[in-house]
This record gives sequence, structure tokens and C-alpha cells, in this order.
Amino acid sequence: MTDFPTPDMALTHILVVSDLERSRRWYADVLGATLYREYGGSSAVLQFNEAWLLIVTGGGPTPDKPSVTLAAPADPDRPDHLFTIRVDDCRATYDLLVDRGAEFLTSPVTSGAETRAFLRDPDGHLFEISEYRS
Repeated sequence: MTDFPTPDMALTHILVVSDLERSRRWYADVLGATLYREYGGSSAVLQFNEAWLLIVTGGGPTPDKPSVTLAAPADPDRPDHLFTIRVDDCRATYDLLVDRGAEFLTSPVTSGAETRAFLRDPDGHLFEISEYRS
């Protein structure tokens, strides 16, 4: 291989969850992600437009990651990874996602040219919906 990245490469975000079925339903029902594939009850691949999410249950070290233990977030108020979803209308998207069962930290807040609101998945992973007006 002489190039990295190549045009056909995809970046997949891996999120550790405590309950695979609950999270799979949330990502499909609330965010509208599409289930691509499931693996033996311990992981599921979801597609959200051009982004890939791999949700996995936690686990201890393996030969290819000998010192790493995967676990769902211990404190949802101290995230180390956030997602931003750019939307055309933050208020309308907020209302739609609330109707689908999303729980937001606050209603949309406008600051300058940006309106945004934050929501969490069942394990506390943080998502932002953001509208930017030029």
C-alpha cells in the first residue's frame, strides 16, 4: 500500500455500551441509524449516512490489545468523545428527536450564529445537534 488513507477507506467509531439491544434500538429508533450487521450478541454495526458506528459490549484484554479493558462510560458528565450532527433546523430536529424518545440536557440554545442542543445515548455518550447560520 502506497497511500493512506485511500478514497475507499472508512472510519468507524467504536462505542462501548452496557446493553447491546437497548443501544441498538436507541440508535435505530431515535437517531435513525440503519443496522448493517450484528456479531454474536456482543456487537452491532450501524450506519448513519456516511458514518459507521460499531457498538460493542465491554471486555477485558485480548492478544491484540493486551493492556486494554473496554467499558461503557463510568461518568456521563466527563465524556472523552462527542459527536456533532450538523442540521438545517436545530429546533425542528430537537422536536423530532424528542418525539422519538431522545432526552436532551436542555432545549436548543442559540449563541451568535449557532444553535445547538446536547443529548445522550443510553450509556451517556454525548451527541450534539448543531445549526449554523452564516
